[in-house]
Amino acid sequence: MSRQETPPELIVGLASADDAAVYLVAPGIAIVETVDFFAPIVDDPYAYGQIAAANAMSDVYAMGGEVLFALNVAAWPEGLDLAPLERIFEGGVDKIAEGGGAIVGGHTIQDKEPKYGLAVTGRVDPDRVIRKAGARVGDRLYLTKPIGTGLITTAHKQRQVRAEDLAGAVASMVALNRAGSAAAVAAGVRGGTDVTGFGLIGHAYEMAMASGVALRIDSARVPVLPGALKYAERGMRSGGLSRNTEYFLDAGRVRFEAELSPSLQDVLLDPQTSGGLLLAVSPDVSEMFERECGTRGVTPARIGEVVAGSGVSVA
Repeated sequence: MSRQETPPELIVGLASADDAAVYLVAPGIAIVETVDFFAPIVDDPYAYGQIAAANAMSDVYAMGGEVLFALNVAAWPEGLDLAPLERIFEGGVDKIAEGGGAIVGGHTIQDKEPKYGLAVTGRVDPDRVIRKAGARVGDRLYLTKPIGTGLITTAHKQRQVRAEDLAGAVASMVALNRAGSAAAVAAGVRGGTDVTGFGLIGHAYEMAMASGVALRIDSARVPVLPGALKYAERGMRSGGLSRNTEYFLDAGRVRFEAELSPSLQDVLLDPQTSGGLLLAVSPDVSEMFERECGTRGVTPARIGEVVAGSGVSVA
């Protein structure tokens, strides 16, 4: 198999396994590109469209970028009523518009299971790109959204969820990471990622490995959606949670203190859809970051710190 040559304009590509690709197009201007799609996790087509769009846009925000435009990516069963698909598209259009962008096209195929997402194009200042490899010893760790969406949507699939718990999870998933990203860029934050399928701990591990540091997380400070811990205690494990447990915990890539309950461990490893930003913020700019967040209506939780070493430890 031949190796593709990397153009010098490609600032972030396959080699770094970051949240999105970044390509320099002119001095001071770079394009950030990503794609994401998945099967429905809620019954409401419009909410599903919003969640999928927010989730796809999140990788642009994780890199410190702004959304410009997007292309729909959809699969729909042959013969199924098209009205729900129209509502899915409406949810995507409205959410992209909220982020200041527009949907300019897309592609739909026939498949046995509905799927929806977007290929998103954004722009970013090449000197202000936020990367997984940007964490430094002494940085403070912040999380901009509570976790637990995977456990709650799993309970929904099993018809055991409380309506108010599901509503809280949906509200969190449709919320854009735009404001948190803008606050991070304004404060000069350089290290971060968004929390999605690998869960909080899995994405923390990615940052630690990319940056050559260790991340120490205080579980008591991690914000959790109402109901998530309860569903973990009931054993509502998704396939993604089992895979995260096997890869990160069972293989020794992360370390939990003995007093952490199995259910709390499940919450910390829970795969997220459209989760928040995990940011490594220098103490020199942490007050500025919190102030910038406050002016934009974001309340980040300080959940830990970056220390010398490797991997992730959770107390």
